[in-house]
Amino acid sequence: MRVNIGDVRLFFDVEGAKLRPDGAIMREVPTVILLHGGPGFDHSNFKPDFSRLADVAQVVYLDHRGNGRSDRGDPKKWNLPQWGDDLRAFCDTLEIERPVVLGNSFGGMVAMSYATRHPDHPAKLVLSSTAAVSRRDRSLEMFQKRGGAEAREAAQRFFDNPGAETADDFQKKCLPLYNRVPSGPEFTKRSVMNLELMVDYFKHESHTFNLLPDLGRIKCPTLITVGDLDPILPVADSQDIAAAMAPGVARLEVFANAGHGVYRDEPDRFFKMFNEFILA
Repeated sequence: MRVNIGDVRLFFDVEGAKLRPDGAIMREVPTVILLHGGPGFDHSNFKPDFSRLADVAQVVYLDHRGNGRSDRGDPKKWNLPQWGDDLRAFCDTLEIERPVVLGNSFGGMVAMSYATRHPDHPAKLVLSSTAAVSRRDRSLEMFQKRGGAEAREAAQRFFDNPGAETADDFQKKCLPLYNRVPSGPEFTKRSVMNLELMVDYFKHESHTFNLLPDLGRIKCPTLITVGDLDPILPVADSQDIAAAMAPGVARLEVFANAGHGVYRDEPDRFFKMFNEFILA
């Protein structure tokens, strides 16, 4: 399905009803909006893992502007402020109020942009394996630790000169290090990708964004999850996020022996924690 938010149409999918029969009443459940990583990928890598959330919530999968099955739009609008505002416009168009928003990796950056620009809108946030400012030095150190010089050099080449050739080498040598449980070949094969957007982001936006000064504006309860083996957005990035937020807002959970997107390596622990956070 697509919905028009003004200048583009955004693709979304839904699992689970918002209103559910419960005896003599229709019971309303929370709406969880999932923001995928990348950029340049789509929501497909949340499936089927997050289907289990439909037991307790309505689950909405969203492709960001320029990503996946959403309209490409004007490349000048491929930036975090726009993606954050797009989420608010998407919710307003579909009359989604007080959502629980989970952003993984790049999606977490979009979630922080949205929550700092529209602090009264989300009910709760989950920031999964993400960062508020680019620290490539940390990533390179972790790639060296996880995969040796070959992985570090492949990451360095992609960071310095993002493009089709360096991205292919990065995917071969670095992507398998993201998680303890390697992703299958379907991880990339089933995605609708926009390589142009990925390259543009790593050439421009990734060098300049810094959400840390605005994180104190976030008001809603925020769960931050990160794996201690994450090579691309290491633990220190999540620690920086938690430290920049207002006292009592953030809760940081570091998952031992887990990589990027802890739900991939520790699904039972993650989803138990997420369900409790949603329903609290």
